[in-house]
Amino acid sequence: MHGPAMSGWLLTALCALTGAYCLLRTRSGTGEERRTARAEAVMGFGMAAMAVPAAVLAPPAWGWAGYAALFGVAALRALWFSRRSGHHLHHLVGSSAMVYMAVVMAGPGGAAHGGHGPHTMAAAGGAPLLTGLLLAYYAAYVLHSGARLVPVAAMTTGGGTVADGPPPAGWAGRPELALACRLTMGISMFAMLLTL
Repeated sequence: MHGPAMSGWLLTALCALTGAYCLLRTRSGTGEERRTARAEAVMGFGMAAMAVPAAVLAPPAWGWAGYAALFGVAALRALWFSRRSGHHLHHLVGSSAMVYMAVVMAGPGGAAHGGHGPHTMAAAGGAPLLTGLLLAYYAAYVLHSGARLVPVAAMTTGGGTVADGPPPAGWAGRPELALACRLTMGISMFAMLLTL
């Protein structure tokens, strides 16, 4: 998470922009869509904060505990709402992964304790099996999300294209942008776990 400055800043910017777009999505849609957008905005901003290069802004000693508490609450919320929507199970996995990374970073080998130079997850360690399972989950999620973004050949009848209905109003209501944001956060989470 706190690796070389350039990759850290790129990851921070990407996650912050994704979080901002998700925050814009909370202004429209159904209650479930707004709830999902809020959860994704918290994830995007949290990932952005965790990716800030430590050489520029070192987190305070209590910072990792704060991340663990925030995402612990987010995981409980996702568990509660997963009875309505299966997508909240993905939020549960994501929030739990963030808690895991924060706990590892706060642990004895983590960046919060005696790391020198840029803080890296490699110095922290973590449980290899759990890290591997999370990496496999996010690799599959990224591949699945990316495949859903590939355009499908348009169905045509006569000379015109058959549409599923009118396009959503405004760019904040476009489902492919929401899917692209989920893909971005999946790739970012994979990158953060890869350095663990």
